[in-house]
Amino acid sequence: MASVLALNGVKLATTSQSYVESKAAIDTKVLLSEPSHQFYGLRWVPGTGGSIAIKVHYHSIPKRQKLTAMSPSGVKERMVREDTCMLSYGGSILYSPLPKPFFHNLPNCFDSGRLFMKMPNAGAAIHSRGMESYLVTQRNHHQGRIRSIKGISSNIFVKAGDQGLENKNEPLPRCIVLDIEGTTTPISFVTDVLFPYARDNVGKHLILTYETAETQDDIKLLRSQVEEDLENGVAGAVPIPPDNAGKEEVIVALVANVEAMIKADRKITALKQLQGHIWRTGFSGNELEGVVFDDVPEALERWHASGIKVYIYSSGSRLAQRLIFGRTNYGDLRKYLSGFFDTAVGNKREISSYVEISESTGVDTPSEILFITDVCQEAVAAKAAGLQVAISIRPGNSPLPDNHGFQTITSFSEI
Repeated sequence: MASVLALNGVKLATTSQSYVESKAAIDTKVLLSEPSHQFYGLRWVPGTGGSIAIKVHYHSIPKRQKLTAMSPSGVKERMVREDTCMLSYGGSILYSPLPKPFFHNLPNCFDSGRLFMKMPNAGAAIHSRGMESYLVTQRNHHQGRIRSIKGISSNIFVKAGDQGLENKNEPLPRCIVLDIEGTTTPISFVTDVLFPYARDNVGKHLILTYETAETQDDIKLLRSQVEEDLENGVAGAVPIPPDNAGKEEVIVALVANVEAMIKADRKITALKQLQGHIWRTGFSGNELEGVVFDDVPEALERWHASGIKVYIYSSGSRLAQRLIFGRTNYGDLRKYLSGFFDTAVGNKREISSYVEISESTGVDTPSEILFITDVCQEAVAAKAAGLQVAISIRPGNSPLPDNHGFQTITSFSEI
């Protein structure tokens, strides 16, 4: 049903009220506010230097009749969705935001609105399923100049109305923290390649390196862990003889404990540290090569170019993490990573671990960090610590519980 809209009592245009107030329109307004903050920080559209416009995709509206959401002039660094102007295809203003307090600039889309309507075929900056976006400079600032914004994202961008990670006006993420298994890397690589390699080579590794300080430190950690496991009745734990019992007997007991720990997929520092040292031999000897999903390298490069710091948080040791990303099927990806966290900061299902990560990355608030994992319990802990969270859905991942309440992604291209 068509209805007449008005601004300050003045009739402006006629359009479908349900379209103007639809979820698609609201989502587009939300989407529009975040690039405004970003571009202001990049000095692309300072002051009254430009606006962004996005067509509102609505399945029952023909393309030539779609509404356009446009950012105001002069308040881009403080813009919220309510500041968005709504225009008809012909350029009529359907909605104009209310004035800001006296110490703010008045939201204004009139000048940029006229320019935008003169350039309906400008190059798309974000384009998906009928939604088109444009960065438009105003007449008094480099008239007619269009700049593509593709690939300059420093925040979570999701196409309005699409599935994926929603933008809910969270602060701009300064950091992205990634899990490995099931997020950047197939679970099968860990379970079918790395774990078997460590299990099959633990005895050989211990024999060849037994007298080194590094392996003696590994044995010391394993002894402590096994003693704790024996006290707690952990299945598979067997006593480790004292050093004076002889190298061979000690190694036999160590191998038995390590094999049991690997089989149980224990997320403990003693095991992960030894595994990292074993894998280092495999990577340096070209017996192992890290595997990442096809969308990972491009995303890492894009985030890095945008100034976003990317970290890895895995139950695997930091050494193992560096090995996996240092020699992958896409080459060395460590140049895009700012650091690595392992269980030294805490268990991945504990809130305190994510508090520690937030403090270590130096963000002002935990909400400036986006954490991506495939494990719901980890997502719960990270969210409780104040981080933004998305759950990765990849081939081979375990099913998620019903009504888990988290946004999901199937590719890093969605971010």
